[in-house]
Amino acid sequence: MGGTITAEPISEAAAPDDEPTSRWPVPPVDGWTVDDLFTLPGLPPHTELIDGSLVFGSPQRDFHSIVIDLLVSGLRRTVPTSFKVRREMTVVIDRKNGPEPDVSVLRSEAVASRSQTSFPAADVVLAVEVVSPDSESRDRDTKPRKYAAAGIDHFWLVEMVGEEERPVVYVYERDPLTKSYTVTGIHHDRLKVSVPFDIDIDLTEIDSL
Repeated sequence: MGGTITAEPISEAAAPDDEPTSRWPVPPVDGWTVDDLFTLPGLPPHTELIDGSLVFGSPQRDFHSIVIDLLVSGLRRTVPTSFKVRREMTVVIDRKNGPEPDVSVLRSEAVASRSQTSFPAADVVLAVEVVSPDSESRDRDTKPRKYAAAGIDHFWLVEMVGEEERPVVYVYERDPLTKSYTVTGIHHDRLKVSVPFDIDIDLTEIDSL
């Protein structure tokens, strides 16, 4: 997701008696859990949980928004009925980790209700992160490592490159022995792959969005 900040305990700021004060959520000693992620009141939309810390999303760049739109529409053109495509939904890895990939492809049976707010990592076959300036380390390192360790077989990392600010998509597959990702392709103008199903997306369509 977009640039982020990690919630830390912050004491009430000094303010005149007639002005209200506000506080960030103060985490427990052992950190937040995914149960807290879904029950704490007043959390901003698209809050993630990484290693027990709440991570809040900053305003998205236009690039981030339209690339997600482009990938979601492209994936849905050819997705088999056995899979579903979702954008910006929480994926529960364990009790201390509930990241939110920008795009996910998951098994159809994982969608049990229109009111559900998350999916288990075991049902996700592809996770996609569009790199944002404020979350580069998480998008490029922390989250891919967690996705691979959780058994998600496919991962895409999308970067903005060049003066034309177009997307380049790095495609990764999970090695079951090392439980880590290996890059299998770098796609600039056209993203054409055969796994997890046949996909063909014209990345230059971003110019018309």
